[in-house]
Amino acid sequence: MDTSNISQSQFTYDLLKQGLNAASTRQKAISNNIANVNTAGYKRSYVTFEDSLKNSQDNLEMKTTDSRHINDGQGFGQIQVKQDDSTSMNEDGNNVDIDTEMADEAQNTLMYEALISQINGRISMTSDVISGK
Repeated sequence: MDTSNISQSQFTYDLLKQGLNAASTRQKAISNNIANVNTAGYKRSYVTFEDSLKNSQDNLEMKTTDSRHINDGQGFGQIQVKQDDSTSMNEDGNNVDIDTEMADEAQNTLMYEALISQINGRISMTSDVISGK
């Protein structure tokens, strides 16, 4: 049995799972932003994941010494919640733009559904292989 495929499959599954975690965290941040749209002085929160994932992937080649090596995903795609202190939408210091938040929510929902679809496909494929279909 070729164990490199198992490792690559697990690595991909772990990245998909991390993407789901990021989407879930992002949904909480967006919901909190929407709930505080009228709170004086509130600064919107946002989630960074894709940037750190991209930076991790850019450095992937430097972390392996052989084309058969697979990074275990440690440190890839760190989920961070940050606060946007740079702007103000209202005179009261609040910087939540409800239209932007609603658009971000729709985009995040589509991403979450796409990740779920990918995971379901992988689980279905694994199930088919196990059952011999």
